Amino acid sequence: MFKYVIFDVDGTILDTERAILKSLDQVLREEGREYPLEELRFALGIPGKETLRKLKVDDIERVHPKWSQAVLEFSHEVDVFEDLREVIQSLPEIPVRTGIVTSKTNKQLADEFEPFGLNSYFEQIVCADDTQKHKPHPDPLLLCLAKLNAPPSEAIYIGDSVYDMQCANQAGVKFALALWGAKQQKGFESADYVLEEPKDILQLLNV
Repeated sequence: MFKYVIFDVDGTILDTERAILKSLDQVLREEGREYPLEELRFALGIPGKETLRKLKVDDIERVHPKWSQAVLEFSHEVDVFEDLREVIQSLPEIPVRTGIVTSKTNKQLADEFEPFGLNSYFEQIVCADDTQKHKPHPDPLLLCLAKLNAPPSEAIYIGDSVYDMQCANQAGVKFALALWGAKQQKGFESADYVLEEPKDILQLLNV
């Protein structure tokens, strides 16, 4: 049914929620600002600089690298979601072509994603610094489609945030909610598909 499968990273491939929120909380406290963790959840799924802008943080160019470094201190709390590695490794055999559209920068991807050894399973990867506009704007996904030479009608984007869904909708691509990362369906009523576990990806592809 779909010939191209494009993934988000944080909350979709990698279980990074705790690392992102705890590191952000740590950095904000160092900057003299405290928030309940729940109030920081909006940061999941958008570029770090955009998060800091929304929080009206002064000197973003200084604080953003500090946060990126702090995330690495919580790397022991990050892992690939259960069963997802096996699913990703099986995709070339189907075969479908694969890509990544992430709000991570290229450096963050190198530091936080490459150690898991999955890069080679994705033909094209679009990071936050590859486009001027970011999710929920469609540009990152449209760039990935162009790199794959993929018609939007033959592609699906798998993500866990409202930003992912809005990005897919505006790019004319079907959206599948990674419920293992999103943890709830509220707010995702317009998702085209709801995947309860990684193995559902294979069912979606009629495997």
